Amino acid sequence: MAIVQLTEVKKTYPLGKTEVQAVKGVTFDIEKGDFISIAGPSGSGKSTILNMIGCIDTPTEGSVKIQGTVTSALSDREITGLRHRVIGFIFQSFNLVPVLNVFENIEFPLLLDRETMSKTKKLEWIDYLIEAVGLQEWRKHKPNELSGGQRQRVAVARALVTKPGIVLADEPTANLDSRTGENIIELMKKMNAELETTFIFATHDQAIVDIADHVIRLHDGVVAENLRVNSRRPAAARPTSPLSSAAPSSANGRTK
Repeated sequence: MAIVQLTEVKKTYPLGKTEVQAVKGVTFDIEKGDFISIAGPSGSGKSTILNMIGCIDTPTEGSVKIQGTVTSALSDREITGLRHRVIGFIFQSFNLVPVLNVFENIEFPLLLDRETMSKTKKLEWIDYLIEAVGLQEWRKHKPNELSGGQRQRVAVARALVTKPGIVLADEPTANLDSRTGENIIELMKKMNAELETTFIFATHDQAIVDIADHVIRLHDGVVAENLRVNSRRPAAARPTSPLSSAAPSSANGRTK
């Protein structure tokens, strides 16, 4: 089942008296549970496509559908609700709240949720994420007290904390050492297997491309290759972590 559909999507940006066409008619589907890499050189349109899927930007032509809904037809309020309910975004620029510490930055999306959960389960889940990204000793530190790699890890945990149905990751390992990057990708693979979370990466990291079960390669704003490698998709895993119990999941809508 397609959870994301792009149909003849184009994106043009004004540049002085000229225009730059960043995306030139892209069509592809992403299925629920995909672990997909959108790869290509700088300027190929990877981040632009990710931003349009995340409703941060809109196509100049064509349509983007999330769970069957054309995003350009939504009001600002509906888009905000869709992003909070369904999408987690890992930004290259982190976008952390400077006055909040590590724990509070990760917790923040849960505070926006109307659904309730016990304090114990919320703490269990946030603690699990903090440990998974290796920030146990930094949980009370604010962003200006962290390195770029540490801020990247906070951004990753914050994107995952609501257990969104779709996670958009723009170069999520760019600021990380190889070991930390491997640990975070392993956490994402675990969520992908246990919760059927759809992960969409815009990346230069060949290690992510190599383990993806769906690879889309872009060149000059068009799809140069669209390859599905189903044999890489992991078998459904038995719950062995707080993934399945500690926080509400958006993979199929909010749990009640």
